[in-house]
Parts: sequence; structure tokens; C-alpha cells
Amino acid sequence: MRRLAFAIAAVLACASAQAAPTRISEQALATAAELREQALADDTGWKVVESLTTEVGPRLAGSEADARAVEWAKAKFKALGFDKVWTEPVTFPKWERRSEHAQVLGAHAQPLAITALGGSPGGNAEGEVVRFDSLEALKAAPAGSLAGKIAFIDYQMTRSRSGEDYDIGGTIRSRGPSEAIRKGAVGYIMRSAGTDSHRVPHTGITRFDEGLVPVPSAALSVPDADQLARLVARGPTRIRMALDCGWDGSYTSQNVIGEITGRSLPKEVVVIGGHLDSWDLGTGAIDDGAGVGITMAAGHLIGQLKQAPKRTIRVIAFANEEQGLHGGFAYAAARVKAKQIPLQHIAAESDFGAGRIYAFNTGSGNPADSREATAQIARVLAPLGIEYRPDEGGPGPDVGPLAAKGGAWAWLAQDGTDYFDLHHTADDTLDKIDPKALAQNVAAYTVFAYLAAESDGSFGSEAKDVVPPKE
Repeated sequence: MRRLAFAIAAVLACASAQAAPTRISEQALATAAELREQALADDTGWKVVESLTTEVGPRLAGSEADARAVEWAKAKFKALGFDKVWTEPVTFPKWERRSEHAQVLGAHAQPLAITALGGSPGGNAEGEVVRFDSLEALKAAPAGSLAGKIAFIDYQMTRSRSGEDYDIGGTIRSRGPSEAIRKGAVGYIMRSAGTDSHRVPHTGITRFDEGLVPVPSAALSVPDADQLARLVARGPTRIRMALDCGWDGSYTSQNVIGEITGRSLPKEVVVIGGHLDSWDLGTGAIDDGAGVGITMAAGHLIGQLKQAPKRTIRVIAFANEEQGLHGGFAYAAARVKAKQIPLQHIAAESDFGAGRIYAFNTGSGNPADSREATAQIARVLAPLGIEYRPDEGGPGPDVGPLAAKGGAWAWLAQDGTDYFDLHHTADDTLDKIDPKALAQNVAAYTVFAYLAAESDGSFGSEAKDVVPPKE
């Protein structure tokens, strides 16, 4: 009975400890405030983005530049003083772009500024243009009504800080071609999923439903979409487009990972990162050189402390986010296989440009016990102009697969008012980044990662579909 009583007491003590709210010490909060001010005056994030966009440039997944970017990231982690640097393989289908042209035919002949959508097949398409103002309107078209014609969805995205209208614009890009094929179309074009007024089209990945024969699919720049809409309004309008692009086997890239080793709980990790690949039209500064620079700089600054945080800071430069979150899925799958989901303390990805961060929250399948710690982090972030919004947010793209398996996430919301002016275009270049706004991002990620690593308790991570590691 005595042994049983001791056993019951131990179980109750463990349950009590698990139920205790997660908190952060005053000493850690003071250190984080010092880190915040140091980060605001530091230009490491800017130097990292400048290096990546200048020395590597566009980094289309599977390209020669992809391989150079991996080597660049390994070298940069080492130069920034990370304790451990390694890579993990990520294999995916390889898509290539070679050339693209389009023109209006007939009495109003003129060129059109287009770009092939990622995943489009190559080939020529010529036919009369049929304009739709939404994906729903295309879906409602009679079966066979587009035989021999080219579908044109002319939806104008609206500007907002959260970029919420991209849910519609991105869906038109990914789902529109398949709907056009079902109606008999020989080609597909769309107004770019963007908010600018420049003659630079926006690319991005599209998909074709199984069983359909893909057709050439492209995006028009916003002014060219306006021009084509005016022509269609005047009467029947034919265009021809010629795309030289397509899938070419498979490719194995790498997630590149750097760590600042924790002092007392080194196997538990706070994950931050951005994606290393970019589309090929610009130099990938805001998407996502900025995220790589922000998180590498945050890890570097934490690594300069005389005493490392309790947990390990793990910074990941994810492979091939643009064509399907391949790096994020590979990372999560490897953690599931190794039964390490419970060791992923919390994760956040910077992948929405370099605008100032304005809101913060954390979440998980069981977030209640970490509300106090989240509020503590928010108070240190507040001098940066960041508001605590406890009922909002979600995980970044590449940490989404980890969150789906039970991992906790943090949301550091960036101002994306002008993000879709540049997103996936030739205008995504270094000059579009404000160094002061970038430094504010670095300061926010530094504060978050350090305090999350110093917390006493969990942010609610729990394994899903995973057998927890045996003690």
C-alpha cells in the first residue's frame, strides 16, 4: 500500500506540473528586452538578404541556382556562428521555364505581357478569348461551351494588410485551368493574382486534376488584363500564346538547418525559418529572402549571448515551398518518423515579405496553459508596435505540416499592404525592402525565439498519429 501511495503521489505531482501555466522568468524577459534593442540597431538581416539576392539571385526549385543556394545557406549559417549545420534531402518533380510569348491577333494585333504558371505544360494555344469575372462564373459555363477557345478569368485582387484576398486569387490560379479544360478550352489565362498596376505578370504554381489533359496556362500583367478586357468588350478577340516550359523528371534539393544549442534542454527545439527557393522572375527578396535573413539574423543574435537559452534554436531554410511546401512536408515527415514531434517546442515561419510586424499570437491543439507565457512575450514585443491578438493567426506555410501533426505555432503578422504588388514578379528585388522594417522583424523574431526557448512549460505541442518516445 505504501508503494502504491508513493506511485499515486508521483502521478498526481506529474499531472499538477503539467497543468501549471507556462511562464517565463523575469530574468529572461529582461534579457529579451536587451536583445530587442540590439536587434533594432543590427544590420545582419539586411546583409543576409543582400548576400542571397546578389550572389545567388533567382532560385527556382530544381535549378542550378537551387544547388548554389543550398551551398550559400550552409556557408552563411557557419559564418554566422551556428553550432551545428546540416541538410536534409527533399525530392520533388522538376518544372522548368524557358520562354513565353503571347499576342492579340487580327485588326488589333499587339503583344501581351504574360508568364507561364508553374506546372503549366509547354505548347501553343490559339483561339477566341472568353472572359469570366470569377472562377464561379467559369464553373457555371455550359459543358463544351469553350471548345477551341481560351478561358480568361479577370478577377482583380483587392489590397489589404492581411493579404486575405489572395485566398481568391490563389484559388483562381490553382483551380482555374482544370475548370477551363472541363469546359473544352484549349488554353487558360488569368489576370495576375496581384494588386499592382505595373506591366509585370505574377507567376505561381497551378494544378491539373487527375484525368485531365493539361493545357498551356499563363497569367497576364494587370495592365494587359485590362487591355484584353477592353478588346473583348469591343467584339470577338483571338490570341495566340506560345509557352516553352514543363516538367522534367525529379530533383533532390535540401532543407538547410542551423542550430544554436540549448544549455539544459538541447533536444527540445524552437523552430524558426523561411524558404530558400524563389520563383525565377525576380531575385526572391521579399519572397522569401527576407524570411531567411530575418530568422538567420535572429538565431545569430541569440547565439551571441554569453549564456544560451534553455532550448535549442533551430533555423531552417526550407526547400521548394513555392511548388507545394515540399520542404515543410519533408521536415514534418522526418520528425514523425523519428517520433520527435513532442520535441518541437514551437515553430514560426517568416514568409510574407519584409513589412513591419503588427500582431502576435501562438496556438496549438491545447493552447490554454501557454496563454500566460504568450502574453509575457507579447509585452516584450509591444514596444515594437506589435499587438497581442489572442484569437487570431495561424502557422506559416512550411510549419503548417508540423502544426498538423500537433506542433505548436507562433504567428507574427507582417503588414502585407504592398506585398502582392511584388509577389512572384520580376519586381521582387532587394530595393523593395525597407532596412528599418526588416530590423523590426529581426527584433520580433529574436524576442519570440529566445523567450519561447526560455519558457517553463509547454506551448501545447502534442503528437498526433505518433507514438511518443519511450522514456
